[in-house]
This record gives sequence, C-alpha cells and structure tokens, in this order.
Amino acid sequence: MKRIEIEYCTRCRWLPRAVWLAQELLGTFEADVAEVALVPGTGGVFRVRVDGETVWDRHEQGFPEPSAVKRLVRDRVAPGRDLGHVEEARDPGGQGGQGG
Repeated sequence: MKRIEIEYCTRCRWLPRAVWLAQELLGTFEADVAEVALVPGTGGVFRVRVDGETVWDRHEQGFPEPSAVKRLVRDRVAPGRDLGHVEEARDPGGQGGQGG
C-alpha cells in the first residue's frame, strides 16, 4: 500500500486546499493507499508525493486540478484503473466540452 503526502505552505494558509485535495484522493483511492498525510511547510510549497516521489510541484506546474493529480497518483497506486469522467477530461477533442 502506498503513502501519499501533500506538503502545503502554512504561511500561505493553504491547509484548506490541501485538505480538499486529500479528500478527493481518499475518495478515489481509499482501497489503494495506506494513508494520505498532510505535511506543513513554508516557502510557498504545495507538493504531492507518492512514496516519496514528487508527482506534482506547484513551483513547477502551478496549482493542480484534482483530475490531473488523480491520474498521476493512479499511475503509481492502481495502474490501468479507469477513473471515469476524469479520463474523459484528458481528451480535448471529446464530446464533453462546452459548445460555442
């Protein structure tokens, strides 16, 4: 079982964002992970790790959309698993977009 860490900046008051993302990940992967840990940090950090491997870093990629993080986490904790509507969001030419 894998461990997910969400490191967030306490000075930036990003705890609510980290909690929300943790809830999203637990709701999706509760049977596939041992724990989701919230790790206080500073310096504008918002980083997601799976077993110590960084899968998302705000400094490099900006704030994550939950669907993007779910795909990255899925690839490490439950490869091949279908994420339903999250997978559809990946296809920019799909039928799910807004019309003009």
